[in-house]
Amino acid sequence: MIEIPVHNVSGQQVDTLTLDEQLLGGEVRHALLKQAYVRSHANRRQGTSATRGRGLKSGSTRKLYKQKGTGNARRGNIRTNLMRGGGPAFGKVTKSWRQDMPTKMRRLANRNALLAKAVDQEIKVIDSLSFDKPSTKAFQDLLAALQIDRSCLVALSTTIGSEAKSAKNIDSVSLTQVDRLNAFDLLTHRYLLVEKATLQGWIDKAKSATSEVADNQEAA
Repeated sequence: MIEIPVHNVSGQQVDTLTLDEQLLGGEVRHALLKQAYVRSHANRRQGTSATRGRGLKSGSTRKLYKQKGTGNARRGNIRTNLMRGGGPAFGKVTKSWRQDMPTKMRRLANRNALLAKAVDQEIKVIDSLSFDKPSTKAFQDLLAALQIDRSCLVALSTTIGSEAKSAKNIDSVSLTQVDRLNAFDLLTHRYLLVEKATLQGWIDKAKSATSEVADNQEAA
């Protein structure tokens, strides 16, 4: 079990949150995390870069002059890559960079990324994250109280409240909904800031999904 301190808005520890290592993968699985990270990064590539080949260039397809008898080297049409304005040889073509990953591995990678954050003490849990009105300064004071001086991922139950509006103008802070937490975002940011009840709900949901999979395997 890993004990994570729970702080208030002033940075004082008021409680602790227990994480089950076995639920999160038992140990940090570096190979799995790298595979999940590379997959997410590759799936963000558009792959739409392309050049017009000789078949897409404008110009006649007529052979410029006959094959023999002119004393010149053999020549085809004007759209060859040897001619100015012709289509390039081995030009870029559209390509899909998408990688697949089994659902169980993807979900385990998401949980294991949270374990990696917990092991490195990079999870900042707060007892209550609420603002009466949007205030960037109030959110910056909260980050300073929690000693967050690097990039931070803030996981919220919703991204339309005053908390989200207070953080959106800070360059080093990214927002996400807690049900969209994934290994790529967790590994890209140094810290994770989350409310205790929100994180506990995410853990309970992961625990129930894991138990359901185990029950299905036993039934099979």
